Amino acid sequence: MLSLIRRHLSRKQPASAYERMGGEPTVRAIAHRFYQLMADDPDYADLRAIHPDDLSGSELKLFEFLSGWLGGPPLFEAKYGHPMLRARHLPFRVDKRQRNLWLHCMKRALEQEVKDRQVRRAMLEALIPLADHMRNTEEGCPVRAPE
Repeated sequence: MLSLIRRHLSRKQPASAYERMGGEPTVRAIAHRFYQLMADDPDYADLRAIHPDDLSGSELKLFEFLSGWLGGPPLFEAKYGHPMLRARHLPFRVDKRQRNLWLHCMKRALEQEVKDRQVRRAMLEALIPLADHMRNTEEGCPVRAPE
């Protein structure tokens, strides 16, 4: 019986997405590349406009969030509590265009920083519903609960 337990415990657990993509260095590089692209590419000017002048704090928060979201250390939660992403983004107008800009910028960051194509694809697919959830405005019409 003991040998059965040992065999079971010694089986390698499936790697988290965090581990599969390269751990902290890669997740940090994704966050850095994302904000670098946003700052340097004029196509993302509307997205850049809703961020502070200094992007370093935003970059750090994205890294900390992605770390925990991908199965690594829950850095964001340890500092700030539950992410409550939608609530944190409510002060900003996030419509379909902003969502698409964010996803496109993230897709480019992933392409540049994540070597494994399957991991990139899986991460982007997981980010799409997350980005949809951040939308708080339809084009020209704020989303409100019926009165």
